[in-house]
Amino acid sequence: MKLLTATRERQGEQAGDFCFATEGELVLLGFVCAADEAEPDGGCGCGRAFSGMSSLRATTTALVRDLDLSIDEVRLAVESYYAAAGMGPDVIGPAEFAEAVSATVEDMADVAPWLPAGAVVGRRLDNLVWRSEPNEVGQP
Repeated sequence: MKLLTATRERQGEQAGDFCFATEGELVLLGFVCAADEAEPDGGCGCGRAFSGMSSLRATTTALVRDLDLSIDEVRLAVESYYAAAGMGPDVIGPAEFAEAVSATVEDMADVAPWLPAGAVVGRRLDNLVWRSEPNEVGQP
């Protein structure tokens, strides 16, 4: 299954780049605050960043990887991410938790199948932007 993972590849090529996430961890398009929703290049950075699912830290670049993970394993990772982020079923309620997990798993499964493995992408709100083609990874 093709999924997005944190990478330091292509970092520094655009103003405002950062990578605090752990290299290789699964990432998702996280929540965007009101300030960045109005201006993705704003000070917060959430409008142009992916959320690291293990570290709970962000990065502005993601590498497309074809990983040997089942949809159930992705669901478990998403459940763990939400629980670690303070949005577990005991906090937001079981129904809301199940809905958030299902929507996130669906989004993760839908975002990368059409992307070539090895490509590096960035984010502009709900859109992905090319940072490199697969054969350009590792090149300045």
